[in-house]
Amino acid sequence: MDTYQAGDGWDALGDPTRRAIVACLAERPQAVGELAEALPISRPAVSQHLKVLKDAGLVTDRAAGTRRVYRLNPAGVAALRDQLDTFWNRALASYQEVVEQPTEEKS
Repeated sequence: MDTYQAGDGWDALGDPTRRAIVACLAERPQAVGELAEALPISRPAVSQHLKVLKDAGLVTDRAAGTRRVYRLNPAGVAALRDQLDTFWNRALASYQEVVEQPTEEKS
């Protein structure tokens, strides 16, 4: 198993504020100020959380005049989904193995 890595998407989503930011960005791309209005934290705090999400590959940004607009990164979100699908498929396969094992009759 690989060791934990800085910038990991799952680690980034471990913070409830970052999950809230991701939920906001799932609705539509937004600038820092728009996100700060929707959350109980300051603009600098939103920027710090966005940096973590960007380093983890979950969001991207682009310049729009004097501000930066953030959006979810489809490739980063897809990578998390692929990992989750892998976990789920392994769990289902394990459950199936247990269910299909013959039971021993007690005498």
